Amino acid sequence: MKRFVLLSLFAIITLAHTKMVDGVAVIVEGEVVTTAEIRAVSSQMGVSKKEARELLIQDRLQKAAMKNVSIADRDIDAKIVMIAQKNNLSVKKMQKVLKSQGTRWSKFRLSVKESMKKEKFFQKHIVTTIPNPSQTELKNYYKKHKKEFTMPSKVRLVEYSSKSQKKMDKFLKDKKSKGLSRRTITKSTKKLNPTLLATILSTPNGSFTKSFNAGDKYICYKVLSKTGKRNSSFEASKGAIISKWKQKQQTKALKDYFAKHKTNANIQIIR
Repeated sequence: MKRFVLLSLFAIITLAHTKMVDGVAVIVEGEVVTTAEIRAVSSQMGVSKKEARELLIQDRLQKAAMKNVSIADRDIDAKIVMIAQKNNLSVKKMQKVLKSQGTRWSKFRLSVKESMKKEKFFQKHIVTTIPNPSQTELKNYYKKHKKEFTMPSKVRLVEYSSKSQKKMDKFLKDKKSKGLSRRTITKSTKKLNPTLLATILSTPNGSFTKSFNAGDKYICYKVLSKTGKRNSSFEASKGAIISKWKQKQQTKALKDYFAKHKTNANIQIIR
């Protein structure tokens, strides 16, 4: 649920609101920013109070711009199911975990809704303004940020195989390996084909990959561990390079969008 700085502000701002004992610092289009919020954002995001204030002003401008953005309840429910699945939890189990951490379900649901509203606004007004990068731009970005693109040098796996796709599909549902062959292997990431490598790297330790048709049998893997470190080539990193390039461009576009709207906004600096 987090893509840019603004999308991570909601939890901090909500916490500050629960402790709102200070006065009003800024009013943005009728929306209040308190000194308590400024201190909370400054402390938890490691920025100066001036920078925190600017982030909060930008947040309020975004809220004002999102007043007409609506999210259907069914879409919120679907997003919550997705979040639970990514954490290997059922929705009921996630409710219990959040409760044990002192987070009310209604507050969590509201945070999901707000993030979805921001994402919808972002996709409509920011993402569509950014062109796709050229090959030259991507290569230049890779050269300047080469150290950011690394991967494990080795992976330890349990390989499960079967000549029957039906048995493999059943195994991936119930994790009962009766009738399947299995072996524990350690592979160098240099020797894995790009498709399998991408799947393994995106699979959390302790989880299973999808099944692959290996011609004479069906194979899937349980990822045990990923160790070591090596530089990733341009081709192997291309997806990550595009993602980081777009993130940088989107951050700039978002800043420019609200800088433009800030000039015409009703902003009162109280203190």
